[in-house]
Amino acid sequence: MRVVDSSAWIEWLTQGPAAERLQGEMPDRANCIVPTIVQLELAKWLERERGEEAVDSFFAYTTTCVVVPLDTTLARRAAEVSAKRKLALADAIIYATSELHDADVLTLDAHFKGLERVVYLEKNS
Repeated sequence: MRVVDSSAWIEWLTQGPAAERLQGEMPDRANCIVPTIVQLELAKWLERERGEEAVDSFFAYTTTCVVVPLDTTLARRAAEVSAKRKLALADAIIYATSELHDADVLTLDAHFKGLERVVYLEKNS
């Protein structure tokens, strides 16, 4: 199981410099965990950069994956993760989601670099 962070989704969708390496790391839909905070972040970004049709396509794709809503258990664990790992709100939710689902995190976000259960790819390498 793998949580795909917003940074990885954006890089993959825009075919950025790391897109080819990401292609080999993207999980199939049955093993792709999508926290609702990632849906929110991507909807915001896609609306601004690509328009409503892109938002609709992204939601259509991710709803065929394993969508994980923010509930009380996840919120509490994310608060602990945020304090312990010094992660911002969204990053803490993403990381806590991976912990609670025994998954790893695929990311290009340097805030995750060096953490356990993280597959970190440099954007420009």
